[in-house]
Amino acid sequence: MDPLIPVVFALLVAACFAAFFLTQRLKHTPTVVQTFQRSPTFSPRSGHPADRRERISFKLARADEVTVQIVDSNLNVVATLLNDYPVRRYKQLSLRWNGRRGDARSYRVLVSSSGHRFLLPTTAGKLAAPGEYRVRVTLRHDGRQVLSPWSFTLEAPKP
Repeated sequence: MDPLIPVVFALLVAACFAAFFLTQRLKHTPTVVQTFQRSPTFSPRSGHPADRRERISFKLARADEVTVQIVDSNLNVVATLLNDYPVRRYKQLSLRWNGRRGDARSYRVLVSSSGHRFLLPTTAGKLAAPGEYRVRVTLRHDGRQVLSPWSFTLEAPKP
């Protein structure tokens, strides 16, 4: 029997244990952007006024400055809702998008009837085309971008 076989076997067993413990640690590490929420569909030109804006909400595991963008199915930027906006750790950030293209020049802080605060960015470009969109969050200090795990639909105006 080759004396190298037990050494290789021992190294493989040690590597398996190390991989197991690393996997367990990664499973229990919170994701950078947490609890993405959204409304599945919206139509900026029809329906109840509350349904004319896309509802977007998330939390961060660590405080950072975020840029929030709406991207189309090809990941092209359609609208920039916030640019380097400071967000505290584990504080829910809620936004509303009006379905218009371009960079938000300002935003208003609104309070819902339940007391929840949200930001309403002002984008004044043309309405985006009906289709599937996603939210991209760029974390300035962390140096990464996170794409929402889901998409939402901007519906065509109803006749």
